[in-house]
Amino acid sequence: MTDHTSPHGKPLLDELSPLHRQLRRAIPDVYSGFGALSHAAFADGALDKRTKELIALAIGVVEGCDGCIASHAQAAARAGATKQEAAEAIGVTFLMHGGPATIHGARAYDAFCSFADALAETEEA
Repeated sequence: MTDHTSPHGKPLLDELSPLHRQLRRAIPDVYSGFGALSHAAFADGALDKRTKELIALAIGVVEGCDGCIASHAQAAARAGATKQEAAEAIGVTFLMHGGPATIHGARAYDAFCSFADALAETEEA
């Protein structure tokens, strides 16, 4: 089994998970409302979930939010996005956000590829 771990992917999500659990216990209704909003926003409609996750990944890059990048890179890979689709979505962020997007974009692509590779390996097994 190949190690597809990116420091910008699963390890980051693993680090954030207990922090979210702690805060969720303090404000469960807020998290519940956010969860409902997330479910509604990512539901298939005129845009499918894959496309919406790529949009969210790109927004994570523009916002410089490493947790958002990791979460939406994983979700986009799980929704069937390809490496090329992720790269092109990230490429748009360069236009819209300039130099900082090249840094967070590279991290996002690394995270996406690590999730996509891990999924492909699991599917092959």
